[in-house]
Amino acid sequence: MKLMRNQNASHTDYAAFKGLISKNPKFVPSNIDGICERNGHFLVLEWKRVGEKISKGQELLLKALAKTPKFMVVIIYGDTDDGLNFDHYWLMDEKGECFKKGLTFEDFTKFYQFWYEIVSD
Repeated sequence: MKLMRNQNASHTDYAAFKGLISKNPKFVPSNIDGICERNGHFLVLEWKRVGEKISKGQELLLKALAKTPKFMVVIIYGDTDDGLNFDHYWLMDEKGECFKKGLTFEDFTKFYQFWYEIVSD
C-alpha cells in the first residue's frame, strides 16, 4: 500500500538552539509530524518507528498539548519509509496518559473519521 510520499524529506536540525537559554541549555524546539484542525479542535499526530523512544522534551510537549482543551494527541508506531507501514497507535488522554487504541491502519481510519465527525458543528 503506497499512501505516503517523500521518504527522503529533510528533518529540521535544531542543534543550533542548544544553549540559547542559559538557564535551560537543553531547551530546543520539537517537531510534530502532523496536526489537523476542524472547528477549533486539533488532532496532533506523532509518528515513531517501532521501538523508537519519545524524547523527554517531546513527551512533555505532547502531554501539555493533550491537557489543552480541544487538543487530542495520537502517537502512531510505524513508518512511511516505503509506503505505509502501520503497527499500532496510542491515544494520549487529557491527563497525559497513553493507552493503546488500535492495531491496524483500518482501526486508525475509523478513529480519524470518528474524530472528524465529533468535532463537526
